[in-house]
Amino acid sequence: MSTSLLYHAFGLSDYAYVHQKFANGGIIFRVRPKWRLIRCPVCRARNVIRRGFCVRRLRTTPIGFKPVWLDVELPRVYCPECGCVRQINPVIARQRKSYTRAFEKYVVMLAKVMTLADIAKILGISWDCVKDIVKSRLLRRFSKVSFKGVRDLGIDEISVRKGHKYLTVVMDLERGNVIYVGDGKGADALNGFWKRLGKYAKNIMAVSTDLSAAYISAVLEHLPGVPLVFDHFHLVKLANDTLTETRRGLYHELKDKMGKDVVKGMHWILLKNHENLSEEKGEASRLQEALELNEPLALAYYMKEDMRQFWQQSGREEAEKLINSWLARAWSSGITNLIKLANTIAIHKFGILNWYDHPVSSGKVEGTNNKIKVLKRMAYGYRDMEFFKLRILAIHEAKYALAG
Repeated sequence: MSTSLLYHAFGLSDYAYVHQKFANGGIIFRVRPKWRLIRCPVCRARNVIRRGFCVRRLRTTPIGFKPVWLDVELPRVYCPECGCVRQINPVIARQRKSYTRAFEKYVVMLAKVMTLADIAKILGISWDCVKDIVKSRLLRRFSKVSFKGVRDLGIDEISVRKGHKYLTVVMDLERGNVIYVGDGKGADALNGFWKRLGKYAKNIMAVSTDLSAAYISAVLEHLPGVPLVFDHFHLVKLANDTLTETRRGLYHELKDKMGKDVVKGMHWILLKNHENLSEEKGEASRLQEALELNEPLALAYYMKEDMRQFWQQSGREEAEKLINSWLARAWSSGITNLIKLANTIAIHKFGILNWYDHPVSSGKVEGTNNKIKVLKRMAYGYRDMEFFKLRILAIHEAKYALAG
């Protein structure tokens, strides 16, 4: 086997081929470093005296389905200049690791399209070994995420464990990658983020978040003057919740069984956008029947539909007029749930209108949160929370949201 093949197949530059053998269902290549690598590990001097060698076995990238190991001859040298006697560094592997850097890259590449368990099974190594390789790589890349060039932020929380265990996720909305993961879901979860943001705070143009009072107060305190934009998703969800509560209240008030049956099967139809109703399933006619049955339900439904117009006006002034009109109708409706919704929207109207100056949305955050949920579910939970956070920071690189 030629030395050039070792270089092109396994990236072994400055190593010479000695021999090969077949054992344990795999291939073992014996190699030794060329003279260019024989130098003092401390002062890097070349005029060293050899004092024997030892053989270190390293796992490297496979050939097909055959595992491959390298038996690397590592000379022990004496350096007259600094007086040390040490074994030279292998270069192709990190200290105290039983695999080469090329094997690390191979595992990391597989981790983008496969679960850690699948990688461990295919390569015949332990799950912990795969996790250590992936975690080490993620630590090198994401232990300190750069905030340079970040302009628009998205902030949201996600439940990661039973018992109200949450993480707060901060995303660069322009690039679509997570830049910070904090423990909890209150203002304290962002303390580390504000410290790290530092001088880059002056570059932030807008922040998109939900209606959490804790997040709002934290942003107003640490980013004074930066516009807050409240996302469509959370406001429409509030309207959907209002509609659901109205339907549920109506169901309990109705005494006629036929009326109850009509309202009972309407939950998902009421939450659908009107243009998405299925004609084949007769959803439009069923909706009309339910709305004719009760005026409060009909008003709550049409008010929910009208909310979508908040973000479809030609400008901020027109949007403000529409919202004020919507609020007046809601407050005069006499429907308790609708009045509560109107009060919430009135308080947060400034964040809705800010969308016309900064049309950002935390939709990317919601999409990432869904990937995180898949990541958590496939791993059946995470014992190593640091590893979980690192995988969240790297989730934009994965083709699929794969876990363990």
